[in-house]
Amino acid sequence: MRIVKLALAMLASVAAVAQPKPKITLDEFFNSVSFSGLEMAPDGSALVIGTERADWDQQIFRKDLWLYRIEANGGSLVRLTESGHDSTPKWSPDGNWIAFLSDRKVEGEEAPGKDARDESEGVDQIYLISPSGGEAFAVTSGEEEVHAFSWSADSRTIYFATRQPWTKAQKDDYHKQWKDAVEYRAAERGDTIFALRLTSALAGRSRPADKPGDTDKESDTTPGAQAIATSRWCVDELDTSPDGTKLAFVSNPVNKRQETFTDYEIYTVDLEPAGMPSAAATVEPRQVTHNQAVERSLLWAGDSRHIFFSIDVGDVSGPYRDLQPHLYWVDQKTGAVEQWTKGFIGSIEHYGVTGGAVLASARVGTEVQVYSASQPGEPLHRLGTWPGTYEGIAASRRAPRIAFVYSSLEKPPEVYLADGAAALDHARPITALNQLFAERDLPRGKPYRWKADDGSTVEGMLIYPPGRFQAKNLPMFTFIHGGPADAWGNAFAADWYQWAILAATEGWLVFEPNYRGSSGYGDKFLEQIVPGIVSRPGKDILEGVDALVKDGVADPGHLTIGGYSYGGYMTNWLITQSTRWKAAVTGAGAVEHVGNWGNDDTTFDDAYFLGGRPWEAPQRYHDEAAIFQIDKVRTPTHMVAGADDIRVAVLEDYLLEHALYSLGVPNQLVIFPGEGHSLDKNPWHGKIKVREELKWLEKYGGVTANP
Repeated sequence: MRIVKLALAMLASVAAVAQPKPKITLDEFFNSVSFSGLEMAPDGSALVIGTERADWDQQIFRKDLWLYRIEANGGSLVRLTESGHDSTPKWSPDGNWIAFLSDRKVEGEEAPGKDARDESEGVDQIYLISPSGGEAFAVTSGEEEVHAFSWSADSRTIYFATRQPWTKAQKDDYHKQWKDAVEYRAAERGDTIFALRLTSALAGRSRPADKPGDTDKESDTTPGAQAIATSRWCVDELDTSPDGTKLAFVSNPVNKRQETFTDYEIYTVDLEPAGMPSAAATVEPRQVTHNQAVERSLLWAGDSRHIFFSIDVGDVSGPYRDLQPHLYWVDQKTGAVEQWTKGFIGSIEHYGVTGGAVLASARVGTEVQVYSASQPGEPLHRLGTWPGTYEGIAASRRAPRIAFVYSSLEKPPEVYLADGAAALDHARPITALNQLFAERDLPRGKPYRWKADDGSTVEGMLIYPPGRFQAKNLPMFTFIHGGPADAWGNAFAADWYQWAILAATEGWLVFEPNYRGSSGYGDKFLEQIVPGIVSRPGKDILEGVDALVKDGVADPGHLTIGGYSYGGYMTNWLITQSTRWKAAVTGAGAVEHVGNWGNDDTTFDDAYFLGGRPWEAPQRYHDEAAIFQIDKVRTPTHMVAGADDIRVAVLEDYLLEHALYSLGVPNQLVIFPGEGHSLDKNPWHGKIKVREELKWLEKYGGVTANP
């Protein structure tokens, strides 16, 4: 009997080991947690982690802060805030306080006629919390949101920027004259930079916060705050020099539209030794850069003379052209700009500064790895050997520890901590917020390369259905990334924009092409999209599909296509170029370029891609537009758009829908109210989007879900 029992126990054990993992469900997929920011304590003893996750009941994306305390035998992770509206944490240099932005609703505020989501929102204000615990409290107030903030070097002052506040009389006079009419451009006003002593902030801790829209105040200004500088632009990414003598910021246009290069520059503001100008009058910021680029990711170097930055679009060295993100610094005294990553083929995604080096996560092909350099002219040196994607590097100038977010296709994202840059391979995970995905049967993937018609090598990713890695003759979904200066790669992503893992789980081989114009392959590769904004990358994608069919990987009878933003542009174009697609899913993609040039908020890159403004290159605006070839479309097409999108005006989606409807092509258009280009207001919108897109692919693509 004992032998029988032992045998049965062994069989049960084997059966348990052999039990297949369940597949990811739609609900699980959209309950993933993303990491919005990491901030290392000045002495390296703790880490603040920003997270974002869906709150289905409140219909918002919860933004919370966590504190990880590093201890001798590991550490402890505790929730620091619980309002669901908190982001952008910054340690005071002495480590005694953590400041952050929050748009949490002011207690007692009434907002009749709004839904539950609107009722919970205010405008961004600065809050303080002690890393030792306790309740967070607001230190700024009013109806104007805080655009950026920074601590003084001695931790005694907080600098912050808001739109130039108006007095009650100014507000009343304006409302009397204009009512609810909008003075486009004419009513714009820039920012004021304020300084708030910590002692004043703490003294006002028990004072009730002002409600947004409170008209009883004579002036909408935080009590105790002193104006120290004004700008005709919006102030972004405020940062204080390590020696405490200067502030640096990036200017942005007030209306958030990329129309002129001069709207985007780096400026500095001189500070008195005490941290404020001695006089009550404000000072004029001094312009440091003069280029045709959009600067971002601002950070002072340790010498308090140079300012690190990257670029979003543009070029720091001459006439406008779109380059990959590189790392630069500018001498704030002379204005001389130097590139740190010169000669590096990849794109800089994130960076951090330690005491003696710069650490950067950089994309080369389908991998995003960590590199380091200690001098501008020094080549980047790769650190670590883990394949996958590193993001959000957090470092301290006074301690060797670094933190980062790491993931790969088969490893969900978590925060990792390493004792130093040289110990990257020995980093340990300090969160387990996405552990569920490690318990699921995940797709596997690999890079795929093919030759284009001009002999260039083009690369992409293949993501296979779970349990079918490297299988042949699979139904294929060609999934096109946005940007175009972006790329797909070896990373775990789970949201409304990046849902390849879910599509693969539903039975599709997902082909993610990094076409001409993608980042991570050198500036020349990226620039080859000009002036064929859709025709050149379109050829790359079609040739990749042809290669996969020829290699026996893709089933030519079950080909589908989709993408969002620029991926929507390409989808709209490619359904006019081939009738092979059984189904298409497209979102926020233009079908013409004249109206799009005038309606979107990034006009100078549109003109660059097409070789001029509409009246300067009219034939190209015509030839590169899907609408003038739309009569070739036979593909059932599903469309989505945000009702308030100004990156790609929602009218483009209505135009496509009307064209397909008039041609009798099966189609469906779903509009999400209150959403802009990024569906970041209500998590239900992204979930509904992907749910319906998967249904569409199944209905017309002929693939049964979860085979």
